[in-house]
Amino acid sequence: MAQNDTVKLIGSWSSPYALRARVALHLKSVKYEYLDEPDVLNSKSELLLKSNPVYKKVPVLIHGDVSICESLNIVQYVDEAWSSSGPSILPSHPYERANARFWALFVDDKIFGSLDAVGGAKDDEGRMAAAGQLMGCLATLEEAFQKTSKGLGYFGGEDIGFLDIACGTILGPVSVIEAFSGVKFLREETTPGLIQWAEKFRAHEAVKAYMPTVEEFIAFAKKKFGVE
Repeated sequence: MAQNDTVKLIGSWSSPYALRARVALHLKSVKYEYLDEPDVLNSKSELLLKSNPVYKKVPVLIHGDVSICESLNIVQYVDEAWSSSGPSILPSHPYERANARFWALFVDDKIFGSLDAVGGAKDDEGRMAAAGQLMGCLATLEEAFQKTSKGLGYFGGEDIGFLDIACGTILGPVSVIEAFSGVKFLREETTPGLIQWAEKFRAHEAVKAYMPTVEEFIAFAKKKFGVE
């Protein structure tokens, strides 16, 4: 697969997972055509269905005549396919690389699972239980940040890396849950490192051009769930 083969990315502006792919491509200075699925929840293009027939979800990276699906898989592919361009996204040390993958899976499994539980709770009791679980997961992630950042600004150290890209996807959904519930989940007393990291992540040049604002995330969620 040649680096100069045509590159396309199928995504959706509101998808936190598509954000991962866009950040990775930016970091590697990859030129690509972005194909937005504006109403991916209700209507999917033939190209998306053809490129990702198993999950039928964004994002999908098309490199030449092959398709790469699933956001974390795409980030790793971009890092390897364009290894000579831009900074390395994954750590070079095997243990640090494995540790970054571990916490990325924690984000997708535990934190997004807790976010879904809060949003889908049927009553106050269930909502409170799910909220407590989410706070616990964020506290655990705070501990991981303190260890992996080594006192620097990002999970990856001095600059953005694989785990930052993985964790960045939670910021939009967390802001939506906070707006709807009136509860702050990222708090100075429990997650001070994550709060500072979130500000740096949003402001990073590889992120700010692609990440929707909190207001845009909230407006999309209201439309999605039919909330006035």
